[in-house]
Amino acid sequence: MKKELKILLVDDHSVVRHGTSLLLKKAFEGIVISHADNFKEAIDKLNQKQDVVFLDINIPGGNSTKMVEKVRHDHPEILIMMFSAYDETQYALRYIHAGANGFLNKYSSDSEIIKAVKLLLETGKYLSDAVKEKIVENTFSKNPVNPLDKLSEREIEVAQLLVSGEGNLEISNKLNIQMSTVSTFKSRIFEKLGINNIVKLVEVLNIYKN
Repeated sequence: MKKELKILLVDDHSVVRHGTSLLLKKAFEGIVISHADNFKEAIDKLNQKQDVVFLDINIPGGNSTKMVEKVRHDHPEILIMMFSAYDETQYALRYIHAGANGFLNKYSSDSEIIKAVKLLLETGKYLSDAVKEKIVENTFSKNPVNPLDKLSEREIEVAQLLVSGEGNLEISNKLNIQMSTVSTFKSRIFEKLGINNIVKLVEVLNIYKN
């Protein structure tokens, strides 16, 4: 490891940034930590030659995987660790495919966070055991990595209308289908994605819809 390690923590919650900063400073010598609470500020500070960036999914000015793609394009040498409260088994691979080096859940134990950073620095990547198991499960069961691949084109269409705020009646009129059919599509969408409300549907579409 280099004598000086520069890490940028990007999160709009100061408690998360400062707590993570204290943990990392205790675990690593010669560490210099910078903070940003929005994507624009993060871009400015990334231009100051950081080694690692901890990047939350939901930050002001950010746009899901597009953030990772921009950081990777502008700074191909930097190690990107996604740091989110979202379920890593659902979201990690999407961000890794976009260019991240790892995905770490904010609710991980202190020891797991330190282990993750060490592995990131040593190998250039980090996957939790849960994500590794998910990869194996998807491989053997042939489940799609992108859960939206489970949906038909019509179900995608209905899902997009639902997250845009359209009700069953509006969707029925727009697609020229019965309201009962809209309800059936909605139930199928929720079941296939393993969710139970529109808020979760919004999250899934924000992450996985190109």
